[in-house]
Amino acid sequence: MNQSTEEKIKQAALSVFIQKGSANCTSREIAREAGMNVALVNYYFRSKSKLFALIFESVMQDFLKSMVQVFSSELPIREKIKILIEREFEFLGKHPDIPNFVINELARNPEAIHGIIPVLQMVNESGVFDEARKLQEQGDMRQMDIVQITLLIMSNCQYPFMAQPLMKVIHGVSNETYKEHLIAHKDHAVAMVLGYLFPNDQITPHE
Repeated sequence: MNQSTEEKIKQAALSVFIQKGSANCTSREIAREAGMNVALVNYYFRSKSKLFALIFESVMQDFLKSMVQVFSSELPIREKIKILIEREFEFLGKHPDIPNFVINELARNPEAIHGIIPVLQMVNESGVFDEARKLQEQGDMRQMDIVQITLLIMSNCQYPFMAQPLMKVIHGVSNETYKEHLIAHKDHAVAMVLGYLFPNDQITPHE
């Protein structure tokens, strides 16, 4: 099925934004990447800034909505965390440049986060944080505040993709070999995170 003109522009814009950042590229470069003239880009999206806002929100919401779905389920919190890690690896396997893109853009423009605040609120309202606090009070989960838990999960999931260029040089491995390491690391991440958060459990990567 042929992509619509709008979708071609979005994909081209994401590629250019990742390479150069929103501040360092032009609508003309996006049009060139999409294989069309700049008038079409402006016709569909009015301006580069509006196109960027749409792309940024779309990228963030794709993953955050998946988080909301997992956290709002009736599954035990251990299973929620396991599924969250697996989905993050799946998402980043398809979009490995997204973490750097998001961090770089938020460093340039912290207000870019405003468009996804409603989705972040849905995560807060899912009840997962209250569930974690209750388990901590019962002694079933390690005492850590939610910032530390978030850092624990993000560092095990996102950093391996962000560090890919460096790791390939250090260890002299190809793209394909590194992808195999990422697949293996997903299981290690599940085991390490769950094993640390729930030290009284006997967790294996495939449970």
